[in-house]
Amino acid sequence: MSKTLLKNATIASSNQGETSGSVLIEQKGIAAIGAPATDLVSVDAVDLSGTYLLPGFIDIHNHGAVRHDVNASTAEELFEVAAFLARNGVTAWLPTLVPDSDENYARVIGEIDRLMELQEGKPVAQAFGVHYEGVFANEAMCGALRPRYFRNFPGAENHPVSETPTPLLRKEGSLLPRLKKGVHMTTLAPEVEGGIDLIKHLVGKGWIVSVGHTRADAKTLDAAFNAGARHLTHFFNAMTGMHHRDIGVAGWGLSRSGVTFDIIADGIHVAPQMLELACRIKGEHKVSLISDSVAPTGLGDGEFELWSEKISVKNGRTLNERGSIAGSVITMHDAVKQMLALGFSMSDVSHMASANPAKLIGLDKEIGSIEIGKRADLVAMDKDGNIKFVSIGGETVKV
Repeated sequence: MSKTLLKNATIASSNQGETSGSVLIEQKGIAAIGAPATDLVSVDAVDLSGTYLLPGFIDIHNHGAVRHDVNASTAEELFEVAAFLARNGVTAWLPTLVPDSDENYARVIGEIDRLMELQEGKPVAQAFGVHYEGVFANEAMCGALRPRYFRNFPGAENHPVSETPTPLLRKEGSLLPRLKKGVHMTTLAPEVEGGIDLIKHLVGKGWIVSVGHTRADAKTLDAAFNAGARHLTHFFNAMTGMHHRDIGVAGWGLSRSGVTFDIIADGIHVAPQMLELACRIKGEHKVSLISDSVAPTGLGDGEFELWSEKISVKNGRTLNERGSIAGSVITMHDAVKQMLALGFSMSDVSHMASANPAKLIGLDKEIGSIEIGKRADLVAMDKDGNIKFVSIGGETVKV
């Protein structure tokens, strides 16, 4: 039976803070914490002296990397993205789709199904489901999304969300194709026609509904919350901000205790001072870091084509032909380093990069923290933030 002992690290987990000790990996899971090396037989030891050992990062909003766009990719290309993510400390992710044609949605869902078969037992970031960003979005807050694919929800009785794996969508319908298994998440604007009914319907089917690309007022947001939408997508971006006579979506999200949000920690989508302010106000237990990574991630500056238009990447900033930021080119590793530079602790970051996203997508019993019985999804970083070791399901990633 395969055993690996990770020793001499500072363990930085959201549930225990920072402690010194060892972690024993047996098969795919964490078998012991603080286990001494002296009473172990046939164990491979990895010395992680001078590093912090954290739960693997979980990216719930990722459109692709290394030239591959989730909307346009095959399972094999998504596997390449997953391998790149793994080298950057991401152990789990949700491939994220922008609004698209009915036919392509069905195709990509089939490819994600295949990816989830290909990845089994492999040391790549594990796709645990899909995230649909948009379709039911406010055109006035479209950002880099494509409004020609936006739609309203005429009612569950007319267009029920499909239960079959990969159906085609209807031009005016609400159908979103489902994976054979896994997490289903969507970002929507509750003010679109039928939006509150849609939230109730999706939540009733087990979907995670997040509010985004929205100009909803507080009354509508309260109704969305009561319907089951209690998370906000890429906080501050593609939503109304705060004003002293209008709380806006951002103010509502900060002031409503039961609401969580995710945020792009690249220092571009949100200024570093605002990033720190929002996260400290909300608290490390209610914030998830995301990359919002797009296909040029990992390729440096240049000109690229994305979502049927040209985008440029210059000094790490994306710009499309309409003058909008078109996603980011960071990894979750970059987001973690940004938060550490702002003064957040390793255990704070462990919440935001791992525990909170795991809880949001309902997988916190399996991943997201360093606990006995959980998957051995781990990342070790030195004091300068460099990744020294990654394990995914007990398999070591070459970094």
